[in-house]
Amino acid sequence: MKHENKIKLFLVDDDALFLKSLEIEFLQHADFAIETFATGELCMAHLSHNPDVIILDYMLDGVDQHAMNGIETLDKIKAYNPDIPVVMLSSQDKIDVAISCMHHRAFDYVVKSETAFLRLQKIITTIFRYKKMEKELSWYMERM
Repeated sequence: MKHENKIKLFLVDDDALFLKSLEIEFLQHADFAIETFATGELCMAHLSHNPDVIILDYMLDGVDQHAMNGIETLDKIKAYNPDIPVVMLSSQDKIDVAISCMHHRAFDYVVKSETAFLRLQKIITTIFRYKKMEKELSWYMERM
């Protein structure tokens, strides 16, 4: 598959081991173009690469205690381009954290666990179903 046709996925997590294992999982199960970042600042610096989906860690303070957290990064991504779907990822299994992420316009919230990768795969599939439906609807509306 040509590089332009691949789904461009940004993975943002300050846990280097988790980040690498997530990257490996995605590469083994689908043909993605993946860019990984340890901080929200690095992700923001590369948004011009136009990711199709961003998977973003909630905390992001493991590399630099003064780094932007996931919510701050999410807000900046949405200010840059509100149409980029962002899936928040966290080890916190707290409903108030998930609700906060959704209020900040995250597409979904996934708890880091042994089933996280499966959930992420399903969410990405759902995102692209929505995008396809939106294209078909706009095509249909143009012809009315």
